[in-house]
Amino acid sequence: MWSLADGDNRRTMKKIFSILLLVLLHASAWAQFRVEVSGVGLTQIPVAVATFKGEDSSTQKISAIVQADLERSGQFRGVDTTGVGLDETSRPDFSNWRQKNADALLAGSVNRLADGRFDVRMQLWDVVRGQPLGSPISKAVVQADLRLAAHEIADYVYEKLTGDKGVFSTRIAYVTKRGQNFNLWVADADGDGAQSALSSSEPMISPAWSPNGKQLAYVSFEARKPTIYVHDVATGKRRLVANFKGSNSAPAWSPDGKTLAITLSRDGGSQLNLLDVSVVGSEPRRIAQSSSIDTEPVFTADGRSIYFVSDRGGSPQIYRVGLSGGNPERVTFSGSYNISPALSPDGRWLAYISRINGAFKLQVMELSSGSINAITDTIADERPSFSPNSRMLIYSTQQQGKEALMTSTVDGKIKARLAGQTGDIREPNWGPFQK
Repeated sequence: MWSLADGDNRRTMKKIFSILLLVLLHASAWAQFRVEVSGVGLTQIPVAVATFKGEDSSTQKISAIVQADLERSGQFRGVDTTGVGLDETSRPDFSNWRQKNADALLAGSVNRLADGRFDVRMQLWDVVRGQPLGSPISKAVVQADLRLAAHEIADYVYEKLTGDKGVFSTRIAYVTKRGQNFNLWVADADGDGAQSALSSSEPMISPAWSPNGKQLAYVSFEARKPTIYVHDVATGKRRLVANFKGSNSAPAWSPDGKTLAITLSRDGGSQLNLLDVSVVGSEPRRIAQSSSIDTEPVFTADGRSIYFVSDRGGSPQIYRVGLSGGNPERVTFSGSYNISPALSPDGRWLAYISRINGAFKLQVMELSSGSINAITDTIADERPSFSPNSRMLIYSTQQQGKEALMTSTVDGKIKARLAGQTGDIREPNWGPFQK
Protein backbone atom coordinates (compact mmCIF):
# COMPACT_ATOMS: atom_id res chain seq x y z
CA MET A 1 0.00 0.00 0.00
CA TRP A 2 1.07 3.60 -0.55
CA SER A 3 1.85 5.05 2.83
CA LEU A 4 1.23 8.51 4.31
CA ALA A 5 4.30 8.06 6.35
CA ASP A 6 6.07 10.08 3.80
CA GLY A 7 -36.74 -1.38 -9.96
CA ASP A 8 -40.52 -1.96 -10.16
CA ASN A 9 -42.90 -3.32 -7.48
CA ARG A 10 -42.21 -6.96 -8.33
CA ARG A 11 -38.46 -6.59 -8.03
CA THR A 12 -38.62 -4.92 -4.65
CA MET A 13 -41.51 -6.81 -3.04
CA LYS A 14 -39.70 -10.07 -3.60
CA LYS A 15 -36.88 -8.94 -1.30
CA ILE A 16 -39.24 -8.74 1.68
CA PHE A 17 -42.16 -11.07 1.26
CA SER A 18 -41.10 -13.91 -1.01
CA ILE A 19 -37.43 -14.73 -1.21
CA LEU A 20 -38.17 -17.61 -3.55
CA LEU A 21 -39.19 -15.14 -6.22
CA LEU A 22 -35.59 -14.04 -6.43
CA VAL A 23 -35.01 -16.84 -8.90
CA LEU A 24 -36.57 -14.46 -11.42
CA LEU A 25 -33.45 -12.31 -11.51
CA HIS A 26 -33.06 -11.40 -15.16
CA ALA A 27 -29.54 -10.03 -15.45
CA SER A 28 -27.65 -10.83 -18.62
CA ALA A 29 -23.97 -11.14 -19.44
CA TRP A 30 -21.46 -9.05 -17.57
CA ALA A 31 -19.25 -6.94 -19.79
CA GLN A 32 -16.44 -4.44 -19.38
CA PHE A 33 -17.44 -1.47 -17.22
CA ARG A 34 -17.24 2.13 -18.19
CA VAL A 35 -17.41 5.06 -15.78
CA GLU A 36 -19.61 8.04 -16.52
CA VAL A 37 -19.41 10.77 -13.90
CA SER A 38 -22.20 13.32 -13.72
CA GLY A 39 -23.10 16.18 -11.41
CA VAL A 40 -21.27 19.08 -9.81
CA GLY A 41 -20.24 19.23 -6.18
CA LEU A 42 -20.48 22.47 -4.25
CA THR A 43 -16.90 22.37 -2.97
CA GLN A 44 -14.31 20.46 -4.98
CA ILE A 45 -10.55 20.60 -4.78
CA PRO A 46 -8.99 21.38 -8.19
CA VAL A 47 -6.27 18.80 -8.84
CA ALA A 48 -3.99 18.48 -11.86
CA VAL A 49 -2.98 14.89 -12.63
CA ALA A 50 -0.18 14.94 -15.20
CA THR A 51 0.35 12.01 -17.56
CA PHE A 52 2.86 9.72 -15.89
CA LYS A 53 6.11 9.60 -17.84
CA GLY A 54 6.44 6.19 -19.51
CA GLU A 55 2.89 5.06 -18.85
CA ASP A 56 2.21 4.69 -22.57
CA SER A 57 4.46 1.63 -22.54
CA SER A 58 2.48 -0.02 -19.74
CA THR A 59 -0.84 -1.83 -19.96
CA GLN A 60 -2.59 0.66 -17.68
CA LYS A 61 -2.82 4.44 -17.95
CA ILE A 62 -2.06 5.27 -14.33
CA SER A 63 -2.91 8.97 -14.53
CA ALA A 64 -6.30 8.36 -16.17
CA ILE A 65 -7.29 5.82 -13.51
CA VAL A 66 -6.24 8.19 -10.72
CA GLN A 67 -8.15 11.08 -12.33
CA ALA A 68 -11.32 9.01 -12.71
CA ASP A 69 -11.12 7.80 -9.09
CA LEU A 70 -10.73 11.31 -7.71
CA GLU A 71 -13.52 12.79 -9.80
CA ARG A 72 -15.91 9.95 -8.98
CA SER A 73 -15.47 10.67 -5.26
CA GLY A 74 -17.08 14.09 -5.70
CA GLN A 75 -14.27 15.75 -3.74
CA PHE A 76 -12.16 16.84 -6.71
CA ARG A 77 -12.35 18.37 -10.15
CA GLY A 78 -9.72 17.93 -12.81
CA VAL A 79 -7.42 20.63 -14.16
CA ASP A 80 -6.25 20.40 -17.78
CA THR A 81 -2.72 19.00 -18.12
CA THR A 82 -2.60 18.70 -21.90
CA GLY A 83 0.96 18.89 -23.23
CA VAL A 84 2.51 18.90 -19.76
CA GLY A 85 5.73 16.91 -19.41
CA LEU A 86 6.44 16.20 -15.74
CA ASP A 87 7.55 13.34 -13.55
CA GLU A 88 8.23 12.93 -9.83
CA THR A 89 11.63 14.61 -10.15
CA SER A 90 10.40 17.74 -11.95
CA ARG A 91 10.13 21.11 -10.27
CA PRO A 92 6.75 22.53 -11.36
CA ASP A 93 6.20 26.13 -12.43
CA PHE A 94 3.82 26.90 -9.57
CA SER A 95 2.80 30.29 -10.90
CA ASN A 96 1.58 28.62 -14.09
CA TRP A 97 -0.47 26.06 -12.14
CA ARG A 98 -1.89 28.79 -9.92
CA GLN A 99 -3.07 30.59 -13.06
CA LYS A 100 -4.88 27.36 -13.95
CA ASN A 101 -6.50 27.47 -10.49
CA ALA A 102 -4.96 24.17 -9.42
CA ASP A 103 -4.58 23.58 -5.69
CA ALA A 104 -2.56 20.38 -6.07
CA LEU A 105 -0.49 18.66 -8.73
CA LEU A 106 0.32 14.96 -9.10
CA ALA A 107 3.19 13.81 -11.32
CA GLY A 108 4.98 10.51 -11.69
CA SER A 109 6.56 7.88 -13.90
CA VAL A 110 6.26 4.21 -14.85
CA ASN A 111 9.39 2.25 -15.79
CA ARG A 112 9.78 -1.41 -16.62
CA LEU A 113 12.41 -3.18 -14.55
CA ALA A 114 14.76 -5.94 -15.68
CA ASP A 115 12.72 -8.57 -13.81
CA GLY A 116 9.56 -7.61 -15.71
CA ARG A 117 7.96 -5.64 -12.91
CA PHE A 118 7.04 -1.97 -13.19
CA ASP A 119 8.49 0.75 -10.99
CA VAL A 120 5.70 3.26 -10.31
CA ARG A 121 6.81 6.58 -8.83
CA MET A 122 4.85 9.66 -7.79
CA GLN A 123 5.09 13.08 -6.19
CA LEU A 124 2.21 15.20 -4.93
CA TRP A 125 2.65 18.98 -4.82
CA ASP A 126 0.85 21.70 -2.90
CA VAL A 127 0.51 24.34 -5.62
CA VAL A 128 -0.81 27.06 -3.31
CA ARG A 129 2.19 26.85 -0.99
CA GLY A 130 4.63 25.85 -3.71
CA GLN A 131 6.01 22.85 -1.88
CA PRO A 132 5.86 19.05 -2.02
CA LEU A 133 3.38 17.12 0.08
CA GLY A 134 5.71 14.49 1.43
CA SER A 135 8.66 12.83 -0.28
CA PRO A 136 8.55 11.05 -3.64
CA ILE A 137 7.13 7.53 -3.32
CA SER A 138 7.87 4.46 -5.40
CA LYS A 139 6.54 0.94 -5.59
CA ALA A 140 7.50 -2.01 -7.77
CA VAL A 141 4.53 -4.07 -8.96
CA VAL A 142 3.85 -6.87 -11.40
CA GLN A 143 1.87 -6.01 -14.51
CA ALA A 144 -1.34 -7.46 -13.07
CA ASP A 145 -1.15 -5.01 -10.13
CA LEU A 146 -0.68 -1.81 -12.12
CA ARG A 147 -4.34 -0.92 -11.81
CA LEU A 148 -4.27 -1.55 -8.06
CA ALA A 149 -1.20 0.68 -7.83
CA ALA A 150 -3.17 3.46 -9.54
CA HIS A 151 -6.04 3.04 -7.07
CA GLU A 152 -3.58 3.18 -4.17
CA ILE A 153 -2.11 6.40 -5.55
CA ALA A 154 -5.61 7.86 -5.70
CA ASP A 155 -6.14 6.77 -2.08
CA TYR A 156 -2.91 8.53 -1.11
CA VAL A 157 -3.92 11.76 -2.84
CA TYR A 158 -7.42 11.61 -1.37
CA GLU A 159 -6.14 11.20 2.18
CA LYS A 160 -3.44 13.84 1.84
CA LEU A 161 -5.88 16.45 0.57
CA THR A 162 -9.03 15.62 2.58
CA GLY A 163 -7.79 13.94 5.75
CA ASP A 164 -10.11 10.96 5.12
CA LYS A 165 -9.09 7.53 3.88
CA GLY A 166 -9.66 6.83 0.20
CA VAL A 167 -11.65 3.79 -0.90
CA PHE A 168 -10.40 3.33 -4.45
CA SER A 169 -8.34 0.21 -3.66
CA THR A 170 -11.28 -1.51 -1.96
CA ARG A 171 -13.49 -4.06 -3.71
CA ILE A 172 -17.14 -4.59 -4.51
CA ALA A 173 -19.18 -7.77 -5.01
CA TYR A 174 -22.29 -8.26 -7.11
CA VAL A 175 -24.31 -10.94 -8.89
CA THR A 176 -25.16 -11.41 -12.56
CA LYS A 177 -27.01 -13.98 -14.63
CA ARG A 178 -25.98 -15.11 -18.10
CA GLY A 179 -28.36 -17.52 -19.75
CA GLN A 180 -29.04 -20.07 -17.03
CA ASN A 181 -25.77 -19.35 -15.23
CA PHE A 182 -25.37 -17.11 -12.20
CA ASN A 183 -22.06 -15.52 -11.24
CA LEU A 184 -20.81 -13.92 -8.06
CA TRP A 185 -18.26 -11.30 -9.07
CA VAL A 186 -15.53 -9.47 -7.14
CA ALA A 187 -14.28 -6.26 -8.76
CA ASP A 188 -12.32 -3.09 -8.11
CA ALA A 189 -14.28 -0.25 -6.55
CA ASP A 190 -14.59 1.36 -9.99
CA GLY A 191 -16.12 -1.84 -11.40
CA ASP A 192 -13.09 -2.86 -13.41
CA GLY A 193 -11.02 -6.01 -13.05
CA ALA A 194 -14.01 -8.21 -12.22
CA GLN A 195 -13.28 -11.86 -11.44
CA SER A 196 -15.85 -14.59 -10.94
CA ALA A 197 -15.74 -15.88 -7.37
CA LEU A 198 -18.39 -18.50 -8.04
CA SER A 199 -20.51 -19.72 -10.92
CA SER A 200 -23.73 -21.68 -10.48
CA SER A 201 -26.77 -22.78 -12.43
CA GLU A 202 -28.88 -21.77 -9.43
CA PRO A 203 -29.49 -18.21 -8.22
CA MET A 204 -27.19 -16.48 -5.73
CA ILE A 205 -28.25 -13.36 -3.85
CA SER A 206 -27.34 -11.06 -0.96
CA PRO A 207 -23.52 -11.14 -1.00
CA ALA A 208 -22.09 -9.55 2.14
CA TRP A 209 -18.41 -8.84 2.84
CA SER A 210 -16.89 -9.92 6.13
CA PRO A 211 -15.28 -7.10 8.15
CA ASN A 212 -11.76 -8.26 7.23
CA GLY A 213 -12.59 -8.36 3.51
CA LYS A 214 -11.51 -11.99 3.16
CA GLN A 215 -14.91 -13.70 3.03
CA LEU A 216 -18.30 -13.27 1.45
CA ALA A 217 -21.53 -14.61 2.90
CA TYR A 218 -24.30 -15.14 0.37
CA VAL A 219 -27.56 -16.98 -0.25
CA SER A 220 -27.62 -19.88 -2.71
CA PHE A 221 -30.59 -21.77 -4.12
CA GLU A 222 -28.60 -24.83 -5.19
CA ALA A 223 -30.42 -26.93 -2.56
CA ARG A 224 -33.69 -25.85 -4.21
CA LYS A 225 -34.28 -23.52 -1.28
CA PRO A 226 -32.38 -20.56 0.18
CA THR A 227 -29.29 -21.59 2.17
CA ILE A 228 -26.34 -19.50 3.35
CA TYR A 229 -22.68 -20.07 2.52
CA VAL A 230 -19.49 -18.36 3.64
CA HIS A 231 -16.97 -18.12 0.79
CA ASP A 232 -13.23 -17.53 1.12
CA VAL A 233 -12.39 -15.08 -1.66
CA ALA A 234 -8.68 -15.89 -1.93
CA THR A 235 -8.97 -19.70 -2.05
CA GLY A 236 -12.47 -20.17 -3.42
CA LYS A 237 -13.28 -22.57 -0.59
CA ARG A 238 -16.71 -22.26 0.97
CA ARG A 239 -18.79 -23.81 3.70
CA LEU A 240 -22.49 -24.14 4.31
CA VAL A 241 -23.39 -22.31 7.52
CA ALA A 242 -27.22 -22.18 7.46
CA ASN A 243 -29.37 -24.95 6.04
CA PHE A 244 -32.18 -25.05 8.55
CA LYS A 245 -35.76 -26.01 7.82
CA GLY A 246 -37.44 -23.51 5.50
CA SER A 247 -35.75 -20.36 4.20
CA ASN A 248 -32.28 -19.18 5.27
CA SER A 249 -31.59 -15.67 3.99
CA ALA A 250 -30.31 -12.08 4.37
CA PRO A 251 -26.88 -12.63 6.01
CA ALA A 252 -25.21 -9.64 7.72
CA TRP A 253 -21.85 -9.74 9.52
CA SER A 254 -21.25 -8.51 13.05
CA PRO A 255 -18.36 -6.02 13.35
CA ASP A 256 -16.09 -8.66 14.90
CA GLY A 257 -16.74 -11.09 12.02
CA LYS A 258 -17.79 -13.92 14.34
CA THR A 259 -21.56 -13.72 13.96
CA LEU A 260 -24.08 -13.54 11.16
CA ALA A 261 -27.50 -12.02 11.61
CA ILE A 262 -29.79 -14.07 9.37
CA THR A 263 -33.48 -14.46 8.58
CA LEU A 264 -34.94 -17.93 9.18
CA SER A 265 -38.44 -19.29 8.62
CA ARG A 266 -37.97 -22.58 10.45
CA ASP A 267 -40.25 -21.49 13.30
CA GLY A 268 -42.84 -20.00 10.97
CA GLY A 269 -42.80 -16.61 9.28
CA SER A 270 -39.47 -14.86 8.76
CA GLN A 271 -37.59 -14.11 11.96
CA LEU A 272 -34.20 -12.63 12.87
CA ASN A 273 -31.56 -14.90 14.37
CA LEU A 274 -27.90 -14.70 15.34
CA LEU A 275 -25.56 -17.47 14.20
CA ASP A 276 -22.03 -17.95 15.52
CA VAL A 277 -20.10 -18.80 12.34
CA SER A 278 -16.82 -19.18 14.21
CA VAL A 279 -18.10 -22.48 15.64
CA VAL A 280 -19.18 -25.25 13.26
CA GLY A 281 -22.67 -26.55 13.96
CA SER A 282 -23.76 -23.59 16.08
CA GLU A 283 -27.43 -23.28 16.88
CA PRO A 284 -29.01 -19.94 15.89
CA ARG A 285 -30.40 -17.66 18.57
CA ARG A 286 -33.61 -15.80 17.87
CA ILE A 287 -33.36 -12.07 18.49
CA ALA A 288 -37.00 -11.18 19.06
CA GLN A 289 -40.35 -12.89 19.29
CA SER A 290 -42.72 -11.63 16.61
CA SER A 291 -45.54 -12.84 14.42
CA SER A 292 -44.46 -10.33 11.77
CA ILE A 293 -42.02 -10.66 8.89
CA ASP A 294 -38.61 -9.44 10.10
CA THR A 295 -35.75 -9.43 7.61
CA GLU A 296 -32.77 -7.56 6.05
CA PRO A 297 -30.77 -7.09 9.27
CA VAL A 298 -27.68 -4.86 9.48
CA PHE A 299 -25.45 -4.34 12.52
CA THR A 300 -24.56 -1.00 14.04
CA ALA A 301 -20.83 -0.26 14.18
CA ASP A 302 -20.65 -1.09 17.91
CA GLY A 303 -22.32 -4.46 17.34
CA ARG A 304 -24.93 -3.81 20.03
CA SER A 305 -27.97 -3.20 17.85
CA ILE A 306 -29.50 -4.23 14.55
CA TYR A 307 -31.53 -2.27 12.04
CA PHE A 308 -34.01 -4.41 10.12
CA VAL A 309 -37.19 -4.36 8.05
CA SER A 310 -40.53 -5.46 9.48
CA ASP A 311 -44.19 -5.27 8.52
CA ARG A 312 -45.28 -5.30 12.17
CA GLY A 313 -46.87 -1.88 11.70
CA GLY A 314 -48.86 -3.01 8.67
CA SER A 315 -46.34 -2.11 5.96
CA PRO A 316 -42.58 -2.57 5.54
CA GLN A 317 -40.64 -0.10 7.70
CA ILE A 318 -37.18 0.02 9.22
CA TYR A 319 -36.73 -0.66 12.94
CA ARG A 320 -33.89 -0.85 15.42
CA VAL A 321 -33.52 -3.36 18.24
CA GLY A 322 -30.77 -4.01 20.76
CA LEU A 323 -29.21 -7.46 20.87
CA SER A 324 -29.78 -7.54 24.60
CA GLY A 325 -33.52 -7.42 24.06
CA GLY A 326 -36.31 -4.89 24.40
CA ASN A 327 -38.96 -3.61 22.07
CA PRO A 328 -37.93 -2.62 18.54
CA GLU A 329 -37.92 1.11 17.83
CA ARG A 330 -39.35 2.31 14.54
CA VAL A 331 -36.90 4.45 12.55
CA THR A 332 -38.67 5.36 9.27
CA PHE A 333 -41.97 7.22 9.26
CA SER A 334 -41.96 9.02 5.93
CA GLY A 335 -43.77 6.88 3.36
CA SER A 336 -45.59 3.59 3.67
CA TYR A 337 -42.89 1.32 2.23
CA ASN A 338 -39.22 1.47 3.29
CA ILE A 339 -36.78 -1.43 2.90
CA SER A 340 -33.11 -2.43 2.36
CA PRO A 341 -31.39 -0.52 5.19
CA ALA A 342 -27.66 0.21 5.00
CA LEU A 343 -25.70 1.97 7.75
CA SER A 344 -22.65 4.11 7.11
CA PRO A 345 -19.59 2.81 8.99
CA ASP A 346 -19.34 6.10 10.91
CA GLY A 347 -22.92 5.66 12.15
CA ARG A 348 -24.10 8.97 10.76
CA TRP A 349 -26.25 7.86 7.83
CA LEU A 350 -28.99 5.36 7.07
CA ALA A 351 -29.60 4.60 3.40
CA TYR A 352 -32.69 2.71 2.30
CA ILE A 353 -35.16 2.25 -0.54
CA SER A 354 -38.53 3.98 -0.33
CA ARG A 355 -41.55 3.55 -2.55
CA ILE A 356 -42.69 7.01 -3.63
CA ASN A 357 -45.64 7.34 -6.02
CA GLY A 358 -44.95 3.86 -7.33
CA ALA A 359 -41.21 4.46 -7.84
CA PHE A 360 -38.45 2.90 -5.75
CA LYS A 361 -35.92 5.57 -4.82
CA LEU A 362 -32.77 5.69 -2.76
CA GLN A 363 -33.07 7.82 0.38
CA VAL A 364 -30.41 8.86 2.89
CA MET A 365 -31.37 9.79 6.45
CA GLU A 366 -29.11 11.63 8.86
CA LEU A 367 -29.76 9.61 12.00
CA SER A 368 -29.01 12.40 14.49
CA SER A 369 -31.56 14.79 13.00
CA GLY A 370 -33.91 12.47 11.13
CA SER A 371 -33.61 14.63 8.00
CA ILE A 372 -34.09 12.70 4.75
CA ASN A 373 -32.59 13.41 1.33
CA ALA A 374 -33.79 11.73 -1.88
CA ILE A 375 -30.55 11.49 -3.82
CA THR A 376 -31.60 9.85 -7.10
CA ASP A 377 -33.86 10.68 -10.03
CA THR A 378 -34.20 7.04 -11.10
CA ILE A 379 -37.30 4.99 -10.25
CA ALA A 380 -36.06 1.44 -9.69
CA ASP A 381 -33.22 1.68 -7.16
CA GLU A 382 -32.12 -1.36 -5.13
CA ARG A 383 -29.71 -2.58 -2.45
CA PRO A 384 -27.63 0.42 -1.27
CA SER A 385 -24.25 -0.18 0.36
CA PHE A 386 -21.84 2.40 1.85
CA SER A 387 -18.18 2.80 1.04
CA PRO A 388 -15.96 2.04 4.04
CA ASN A 389 -15.19 5.75 4.54
CA SER A 390 -18.94 6.56 4.65
CA ARG A 391 -18.61 9.15 1.87
CA MET A 392 -20.18 7.23 -1.03
CA LEU A 393 -22.86 4.66 -1.85
CA ILE A 394 -23.15 1.90 -4.40
CA TYR A 395 -26.56 0.64 -5.51
CA SER A 396 -28.23 -1.00 -8.45
CA THR A 397 -30.89 0.67 -10.52
CA GLN A 398 -32.59 0.50 -13.88
CA GLN A 399 -31.61 2.77 -16.74
CA GLN A 400 -32.84 2.48 -20.29
CA GLY A 401 -34.48 -0.83 -19.46
CA LYS A 402 -31.32 -2.45 -18.07
CA GLU A 403 -29.90 -3.00 -14.63
CA ALA A 404 -26.83 -0.92 -13.83
CA LEU A 405 -24.48 -0.22 -10.94
CA MET A 406 -24.28 3.35 -9.72
CA THR A 407 -22.13 5.12 -7.18
CA SER A 408 -23.21 8.36 -5.58
CA THR A 409 -21.86 10.75 -3.02
CA VAL A 410 -23.96 10.76 0.14
CA ASP A 411 -25.46 14.13 -0.82
CA GLY A 412 -26.34 12.86 -4.30
CA LYS A 413 -24.33 15.63 -6.00
CA ILE A 414 -21.96 13.36 -7.93
CA LYS A 415 -22.98 10.05 -9.51
CA ALA A 416 -21.04 7.57 -11.61
CA ARG A 417 -22.53 4.81 -13.72
CA LEU A 418 -20.61 1.54 -13.65
CA ALA A 419 -22.58 -0.20 -16.36
CA GLY A 420 -22.09 -3.39 -18.31
CA GLN A 421 -22.15 -2.81 -22.02
CA THR A 422 -24.89 -5.43 -22.24
CA GLY A 423 -27.05 -6.90 -19.54
CA ASP A 424 -28.09 -6.40 -15.97
CA ILE A 425 -26.26 -6.35 -12.66
CA ARG A 426 -27.68 -6.83 -9.17
CA GLU A 427 -27.00 -7.18 -5.46
CA PRO A 428 -23.94 -4.91 -5.01
CA ASN A 429 -22.05 -4.81 -1.75
CA TRP A 430 -19.06 -2.56 -1.00
CA GLY A 431 -16.20 -4.26 0.80
CA PRO A 432 -14.21 -2.91 3.76
CA PHE A 433 -10.76 -1.32 3.79
CA GLN A 434 -8.11 -3.89 2.97
CA LYS A 435 -6.32 -5.27 6.01
